[in-house]
Amino acid sequence: MQLVVGKIGRAHGIRGDVSVEVRTDEPELRLGPGAVLLTDPAAIGPLTVESGRVHSGRLLLRFAGVKDRTAAEALRGTMLIAEVDPDETPEDPDEYYDHQLIGLDVVLADGTRVGELTEVVHLPYQDLLTVERPDGTEVLIPFVEQIVPTIDLDEQRVVITPPPGLIDPVDAVVASARADVDADAGSGSGSGSVADAGAGAGAGEQGGGA
Repeated sequence: MQLVVGKIGRAHGIRGDVSVEVRTDEPELRLGPGAVLLTDPAAIGPLTVESGRVHSGRLLLRFAGVKDRTAAEALRGTMLIAEVDPDETPEDPDEYYDHQLIGLDVVLADGTRVGELTEVVHLPYQDLLTVERPDGTEVLIPFVEQIVPTIDLDEQRVVITPPPGLIDPVDAVVASARADVDADAGSGSGSGSVADAGAGAGAGEQGGGA
């Protein structure tokens, strides 16, 4: 099975290094030195990772045969693809590969069906689950334990406990606040409203990946 594990960004320096947008929870395994990766476009690859390092929070890789900035810049936008055994599973039982999650039914705690999980979106701050609803619309679910407490591969379903407004914006809870000013400085009041339709930006331990 072929899984996208990264996307090449801009060149870094003059020795052939490139920045890489990581799309795997196991970069040390999938993008480590010696890894041979297929590419999209296919004509660019395969590419063999020669070395890697983290610089200012970004993964920098150097590929065999890519010796200067010009050659590195030519790789920009290339998708990196790893061959993965479809029966392989992560060592951590609370982690999942993307292909294990795609196609699962997404339901609420009471069993109400929300839709089908169609994609795992890997962002720098957390992963998101794309869920296609029966009417064809999509909703993004933060992949954190508080919102995605249960993944049952045997039953082929994901149980979510979304905060109000995450699935249906009309259900968002509106909070009001009133501030009182000290009487010596004059008194007055103010109010504001915030739609509580999302969740914190921390990535959960069970984030998917390849």
